[in-house]
Amino acid sequence: MSTLLEVSGVSKTFDGFKAINNLSFRIGRRELRAVIGPNGAGKTTFMDIVTGKTRPDSGTVLYGDKGQSLLAMSESRIAQAGIGRKFQRPTVFEDQTVRENLTMALDGSRGPFAVLWSRATREAAHRVAELAGEIGLDGTLDRKAGELSHGQKQWLEIGMLLAQNPKLLLVDEPAAGMTPAEREHTTDILVEAAKTRAVVVVEHDMEFVRRLNCKVTVLHEGSVLAEGSIDHVTADEKVIEVYLGR
Repeated sequence: MSTLLEVSGVSKTFDGFKAINNLSFRIGRRELRAVIGPNGAGKTTFMDIVTGKTRPDSGTVLYGDKGQSLLAMSESRIAQAGIGRKFQRPTVFEDQTVRENLTMALDGSRGPFAVLWSRATREAAHRVAELAGEIGLDGTLDRKAGELSHGQKQWLEIGMLLAQNPKLLLVDEPAAGMTPAEREHTTDILVEAAKTRAVVVVEHDMEFVRRLNCKVTVLHEGSVLAEGSIDHVTADEKVIEVYLGR
């Protein structure tokens, strides 16, 4: 599998606390990867570094065919290069309909003027309908986003990110606060999305990670503690000790 993202020897210290400690791992081009670990393991800092929010003290982060350094790029340039991030709390335009939210997010209409003056072309309308189908919101296109359930808002935000056609999607704890049925549907959305791009899911919920059925990277004290299938990592003595608290 060809590499899309390569993190090598990355370290970051905040006020004497080493949040990331010589972190190295790779993500493939069309791969679903789960990143787990206890609080303070470095999961959020890792995402902050990849998206340009935080600069590491040392190491390299290379992305894409030509191995571009993400550390030389601004947050907006990284987003334009095809890296999308979904935070824990859904951020959607609550007063706009599901259709309007997805239309605003469509690739190519990022500028405010493009959004204001664009006429909903047939192509855009078709893509919006397609996205709504992918995230399971095709029956809610004309409902205001504020009326959706928590789980539906999470799906809408994932749809808005997919509308921008990212090559790498970072998703932070998507299962938090969801019903079992919503979590099942979220699994389906992420598994499907990873068929055409890389999807990295940062999660605490081990059952949710098990359902994703993908390679798992366990972080502890800012570096990789174990890597492999969920069965492999949950049977690892070091993981049991630090993560499962036994």
